[in-house]
Amino acid sequence: MKIEVRHLLSQCLLLLLMVCVSSFAMAQTVTGTVTDAKTGDALIGASVTVKGADTGASTDVNGKYSINTNGATALIVSYIGYAEQEVTINGRTEINIALSEGIKTDEIVVIGYGAVKKSDLTGSVTSVKAENFNKGVVTGADQLIQGKVAGVQIMNNSGQPGGATTVRIRGNSSVRTGNTPLYVVDGVPLDGRSARPGFSNSDLGNSPGANPLNFINPDDIASMQVLKDASATAIYGSRGANGVVIITTKKGRAGAPKMSFNTSFGSSSILKKYQVLTGDEYRSALTDYGLTGGDEGSSVDAMDAILQDGFSQNYNFSIGGGSDMASYRVSAGYLDQQGIVKESGIKKYTGNITGQFRFFDKRLTVDYNLLAAHTTEDLAPITTNAGFTGNLIGQALQWNPTSPLYNSSGAYNILSGSTTINPVAMLGAYDDRSELSAVLASIAPSFKLTDNLTYRFLYSVKHEVGLRRSEIAD
Repeated sequence: MKIEVRHLLSQCLLLLLMVCVSSFAMAQTVTGTVTDAKTGDALIGASVTVKGADTGASTDVNGKYSINTNGATALIVSYIGYAEQEVTINGRTEINIALSEGIKTDEIVVIGYGAVKKSDLTGSVTSVKAENFNKGVVTGADQLIQGKVAGVQIMNNSGQPGGATTVRIRGNSSVRTGNTPLYVVDGVPLDGRSARPGFSNSDLGNSPGANPLNFINPDDIASMQVLKDASATAIYGSRGANGVVIITTKKGRAGAPKMSFNTSFGSSSILKKYQVLTGDEYRSALTDYGLTGGDEGSSVDAMDAILQDGFSQNYNFSIGGGSDMASYRVSAGYLDQQGIVKESGIKKYTGNITGQFRFFDKRLTVDYNLLAAHTTEDLAPITTNAGFTGNLIGQALQWNPTSPLYNSSGAYNILSGSTTINPVAMLGAYDDRSELSAVLASIAPSFKLTDNLTYRFLYSVKHEVGLRRSEIAD
């Protein structure tokens, strides 16, 4: 009897020991640090989960984590921009993980309320990086993605350098309030207007508008994202009803100062000309129809007289660098683009200062940005709503090719009492110049309250001053 009691007691003790060991195994806690494999920097907010379970944790400001494994055999560690890594526990209580870059940046989409994987995003968003922008001489930021985004129409309203474009993301969805999308530059929504004064004349019509994005140097843009569906309204309210174009400028990166300088040159000419009669063909037509008047004895091409090969030059300089606690980037640009019509063109001077400061173990971050530009435009008397006497192109097309543009003394050939106007004389008498200065400044402090909650405040100022002088000499 005593033997049976002792045997039963030993079995109970063995069972209790097994339960204790099992409970210890189930309650095992693993701690460690998650870092960048290349730089060794701690990764803040990295996700550490138990394989096959719902248990998870995030790394703190020092990259440290602590997680209860519940007897699991492996951990899954992931971070935006890095390859996901599976780590076997093997009874260890401290595991340090170094993540390597692996996920392509185009798989991550930054939207108004965070960053998500492209596969998880339900909204229609298209992102275009700097390496995929249109090349060549570009004056407006929207021209960088012209023809690059499916379903988005970007059309030049005129041939004027720096002229406005028509951008349609969701088609003509409104008949009263306009169809222009909302532009957001580094988190600052713009109203889509330019301060360049308009011009209207009963004979000359209304001059084409200016591109509201002319103050941004295309070389300073890192990426552009187009929000095309209702998610834009969910983020930006009714202002995003026609779609949203998010413009992100380049920022400074930690490391030794890096300097960049690039320049480009180009030439533009008219793509297609209307086929009109030459002086000899005009004279032949007069003979064929039995007409005796109309031959002035010359042979001129009025269209060629007002056109030119527009030469363009573009220069950009930037320098940036910093440390893990502070970074900066400074840039300057100059653009001189001539139009294909004589006496037309644009000159643009731009500057950009951007940077970031971090304090209190990176809990407090201050971002700042300053964009400044001065633009000078020379405009030709070309509109789409002028009468046949008020448009330079119309004047050139209706000019008699046998009539000289200059008289024998070298002065303009003015046809008194006639509705036909010498286009060269019109171009010489018309003077229309616009000066526009613009500044966009913003400062955005953010404070990390907890590992999963950050408060960010953005204060911005957009200021533009436009001056325009238009006159026609007698």
